[in-house]
Amino acid sequence: MKNNASKEKVIVIGGGIAGLSAGIYACLGGFDVTIYEKNAIPGGECIGWNRKGYHIDNCIHWLTGTKKGTELYDVWKQVGAISNETEYAPIEAFYSAKYEGKTATLWNDLKRTERELIALAPEDEEEIKKFIQYTEYSKQCQIPAKKPMEMWGVKDYISMGKTMADFPKVMKKFGKISLEEYSKRFKNPLMQRLMCDYLPKDYCIYAFMVSYATMSDGNGGVPMGASLQMSLRMEKRFKDLGGKIYYNTGVEKFELGKKCVSGVRLEDGSVVKADYIIPTVDTNLLFNKFLPKSYMPKELKVAYDSPKDYPACSGFQVAFAVTVDYSEGETVFIDIDPIKVGNRTFDRMYVKAYGYDPIFVKDGKQVIQTCITQIDEDYKYWKSLSKEEYTKVKEALVKEVEKRILAAFPEVEDSIEYLDAWTPLTYERYVNAYHGSYMSFTTTPTGKSVRLKGKLKGIDNLYLAGQWTSSPGGLPVAVTSGKFAVQRLLKSQKRDINI
Repeated sequence: MKNNASKEKVIVIGGGIAGLSAGIYACLGGFDVTIYEKNAIPGGECIGWNRKGYHIDNCIHWLTGTKKGTELYDVWKQVGAISNETEYAPIEAFYSAKYEGKTATLWNDLKRTERELIALAPEDEEEIKKFIQYTEYSKQCQIPAKKPMEMWGVKDYISMGKTMADFPKVMKKFGKISLEEYSKRFKNPLMQRLMCDYLPKDYCIYAFMVSYATMSDGNGGVPMGASLQMSLRMEKRFKDLGGKIYYNTGVEKFELGKKCVSGVRLEDGSVVKADYIIPTVDTNLLFNKFLPKSYMPKELKVAYDSPKDYPACSGFQVAFAVTVDYSEGETVFIDIDPIKVGNRTFDRMYVKAYGYDPIFVKDGKQVIQTCITQIDEDYKYWKSLSKEEYTKVKEALVKEVEKRILAAFPEVEDSIEYLDAWTPLTYERYVNAYHGSYMSFTTTPTGKSVRLKGKLKGIDNLYLAGQWTSSPGGLPVAVTSGKFAVQRLLKSQKRDINI
């Protein structure tokens, strides 16, 4: 299918990380590229916003792929997100857990972590050493980013086998064990909490080990300047390559032709024709609004139909400004008086200090944030509220969260200032996120990893991208999926995929 333009036209739906990546690589592939984004700024969920003169960051706790020499680093560099000169926040630890007056920390230095944890919990020395060893193995889990795996040859698999020689040991031992189950191997109650604090307790333990390994390997830095600035750098790269992006321009539906999408109908009623379409939106939106549900891949349908095996994860989050003395960039989990958020009650939450970057500091105060995990059943609770009830519940919870912060950190009582709060419905409203999830389906022992092939049966000119194309989602999946979508397009034209 051709249009009258000298270049073939590609339309990308969504200006988040996946959409910007797809747009950049499509430009590099020689296409005429337009991105349509329903919001006023780029980035999707990789953004931040200002309240009372303070900047609140919504996304990056660590950015996988900041280690030079990795394939993912090369992708981030090519899309303009980072460069060889990028500065990273001086954060020395993954997080800390407090319980009954004691503190356990997962330092980026694994030897230090091992030494300190054994001193805190000598009864768990054997299990602690195993945890450190398998975290070390997990450093080998590198995200392939050169091309989609269906395009791999024998040499690619041999290369992966050499670089990830020890990681299969992690999957064999921990591939089907949840964090909650794993935590019971430890006798010390602080160690049990340390293992379950950061990710939802039904996550697979190997996913947690990989996350910690990413930080400890120097492959999970936090770029200075916050999430939105990284998205803006990618937007600049896209525009510099000749791409066009239209903000506040939502798509109403796709114009379906014979085995193709001929174009898109915008919310203002206008129709834009294209040779190729790359939707990067939430797949729940894609197959419930833009396309008939009959096009949904079966592995995706299985995931949506089995929420217990494929849960979505979101959060109730609150930001404050405080004058605080504890370490900049510190994330610490604390015991709290039980608080009911959504349909469940919680006795732990974290507080993260953002003073590592001047963008989060004003008048001697820095931003701190907390997040209480929300899952599908909590989303349903928030969704059941009227507008008035929603506002009242949120305001009441903000006060309760503030009380618990002051109980743990009484030294900030005179300086604490409320900035903002957001819920799963915020993500649903802003980016149409399924159940307000800020990632894809949770990786659990009972669910299989969702891996979409990037093409739909019956539509020849549509190529999927976005974090929902591969669980557990996140920024690495988003940026590589945009590249892979364009590579699949190029392969269909029998062109060189190395862009």
